[in-house]
Amino acid sequence: MLTEALFFDTLRQGLWVAVIISTPILGVALVSGVTVGLFQALTSIQEMTLTFVPKLLAIVLVFWVSMGFMAQTLVSFFQNQIIPMIIGG
Repeated sequence: MLTEALFFDTLRQGLWVAVIISTPILGVALVSGVTVGLFQALTSIQEMTLTFVPKLLAIVLVFWVSMGFMAQTLVSFFQNQIIPMIIGG
């Protein structure tokens, strides 16, 4: 039976999994954005594509590298938390 405490505990764990999964991508987006912004401030180049393209490439690269970790974390969460609750175990 799904009690209120169990529901909120599962929700908390799901949000924590979301934070863990998104941290590599958000960290790289932050670092690349600050780096490109600093480069633009130092060189006075104000091109919009200069901010977008390097950040997008960095995000795609990190996503590709950490895709296995993300999938493994999600599958583990579902197998250990969600599916046993659905089954009733």
